[in-house]
Amino acid sequence: MSGTTRPMGSPLIEVTGLTMAYGERIIQRDVTFNVNRGDIFIIMGGSGCGKSTLLRHLVGLHRPAAGRVAYDGEDFWVLTADERQRIMRRFGVLYQSGALWSSMTLAENMALPLEQYTDLAAGEIADLVSFKLALVGLAGFEGFYPSEISGGMKKRAGLARAMALDPDILFFDEPSAGLDPITSRQLDDLILELRDSLGSTVVAVTHELASIFAIGNNSVFLDGEAGTMLASGDPQRLRDESEVTVVRRFLTRGESDRPTGGATLQRGDG
Repeated sequence: MSGTTRPMGSPLIEVTGLTMAYGERIIQRDVTFNVNRGDIFIIMGGSGCGKSTLLRHLVGLHRPAAGRVAYDGEDFWVLTADERQRIMRRFGVLYQSGALWSSMTLAENMALPLEQYTDLAAGEIADLVSFKLALVGLAGFEGFYPSEISGGMKKRAGLARAMALDPDILFFDEPSAGLDPITSRQLDDLILELRDSLGSTVVAVTHELASIFAIGNNSVFLDGEAGTMLASGDPQRLRDESEVTVVRRFLTRGESDRPTGGATLQRGDG
């Protein structure tokens, strides 16, 4: 797999001068940051600033209006369709809903990508499904349907499916959304364990401060009012040292009741 021999801490994803738009409507411009191998990288900012839009650009679902997204130095959008597909095979994506098929058991949901993208025999797929479910604490739940398990378990099942093809980059869209604080913390701990044990790089969209500080070691802060990024780096360092008022207010909002004057906290796209 391309890039798998590079050391932890080296640039894996390089975003340079990225402008994101829907038609004539520009969402963000001039966004530049690196995601290093082994990072848990947080995309953060107020509601409507373009966090989920940035994630869609990173997973190859939306072409930039300008700028560059590169993986191990390869500019994604100048590659052929086959070459882009090769890079996307390295991705695992956990959507906010978990995106499980309700008519299929957890094992059947897990088996789908393995059946589609590998030549493994049925028995090998079954063994791998059980192994991946066990990794996320769902051993013995192979025959359960999504409607029969809790919201936190659905998130873990979605995470297991995202890991089905052994990706080296995991993308999460609001992984803690809809979870109670205890379950959310358990999911954060699981993400850290998987990063450490599997060597994956994680990119997560979230606005939850507890998760940001519990798992994130690198980040980018998008601002809807300014229409660009205002900061990047370790979230705790940004909280303690940033000279940008909007960034500091966002990262300390739990310490002063609620944020004020936050036009960036009131738009529609997450």
